[in-house]
Amino acid sequence: MRVDTATDPTRTPFAGPGLDEIEAARAIVARVAQPTPLETSRYLTDVLGAPVILKCENLQRTGSYKIRGAYNRLSKLNAEERARGVVAASAGNHAQGVAFAARELGIHATIFMPVGVAIPKFQATRAYGADVVLSGSIVDETLRAAADFAAETGAVLIPPFDHRDVIAGQGTLGLEILDDVPDVQTIVVPIGGGGLISGVASAVKQRAAREGRTVRVIGVQAANAAAYPASLAAGEPTEIGLVATIADGIAVSRPGALNFEIIRDAVDAVVTVTEDDIARALLVLLERAKLVVEPAGAVGVAAILAGLIPAPDAAGPVVAILSGGNIDPLLMQRVIAHGLAASDRYLRLSIMLPDRPGQLARIAEILAGVNANVVEVLHTRHGNGLQLSQVELVVSVETRGTEHRQQVIKVLRSAGYDPVLEEE
Repeated sequence: MRVDTATDPTRTPFAGPGLDEIEAARAIVARVAQPTPLETSRYLTDVLGAPVILKCENLQRTGSYKIRGAYNRLSKLNAEERARGVVAASAGNHAQGVAFAARELGIHATIFMPVGVAIPKFQATRAYGADVVLSGSIVDETLRAAADFAAETGAVLIPPFDHRDVIAGQGTLGLEILDDVPDVQTIVVPIGGGGLISGVASAVKQRAAREGRTVRVIGVQAANAAAYPASLAAGEPTEIGLVATIADGIAVSRPGALNFEIIRDAVDAVVTVTEDDIARALLVLLERAKLVVEPAGAVGVAAILAGLIPAPDAAGPVVAILSGGNIDPLLMQRVIAHGLAASDRYLRLSIMLPDRPGQLARIAEILAGVNANVVEVLHTRHGNGLQLSQVELVVSVETRGTEHRQQVIKVLRSAGYDPVLEEE
């Protein structure tokens, strides 16, 4: 889905930080954040029909862009505020960014994380020296717990996206892109609460206007957690009900107030991608670019693969920001399997067989005849609905794509079987 916004590319400054403010933040952020590489993707270039460059913020310190905004915000605290300590709430990347920034600045940090947070993110946050408190089953509950802690203790609450200093810090990423890809025509940015895209759009639109040109900024949300399309349609930040998504890093039920103003005025369009789109994108990034990216960080690539990003009118490139790389290995395992299925490269079939010798061998022979590699087999007489004379065979096979997948099903049916596709 695509939502276009009414954008005046010459309008500056926007509601958020001005260009001078973002330039000042750049000098601060440079103390801890490294300029991340840009990688040209031939595969995505062929898909889009225009040059596609990946901005690899998944290779940033702490594994995401969040360190930029967190460090810029904490660096602005005065001595009295630093003495009180800071508190933040996050499912992972903001937690690590705040914990790292606090350690570098000598500030005590308390981080609230959801009870079900991925173990690697929990361990990384604690390794940076923060006190980690598990509270709430979803991030919204965790945010409330952190706010209560701040009220009770006087610790300074560091918001993940809705703060001018945070936005300015994230905007430094936009300046990097303009410096390294001066002819960029479009920048594709993941959106959760809106901190990254509001910073990038503020920096890019203002500097482009100063240079007398325009750059498109397109935001991408997971369809299961897309608060911005509803909010833009309503003309104000609107809370939505979240559905489970693998892109948990951008699962935010309500846009930030300041972020919404900037996005409404400075972002050209917001598109949404499905869970299958995201899984396919992660697989492409692993196989084609050799990059480990978390689901939230891959939504820009998902939008390109889904045909939601139009090729620019001019010959300049499209830059897709890979916003983070902190993915739980167990989740990666599941996502790869899902991505293979979504790409028609993995097939799981249930086949009812007569209970007599040779049937399993016959199925294996049929699959071998069409070069379908068997990954796993389950053979049982105890399934629900089975007749006494039947067995159920559940077979998982690797396929080479849509045509091969259809060929496998067709040849089984031609042999007299009725294979039923099972969802992963």
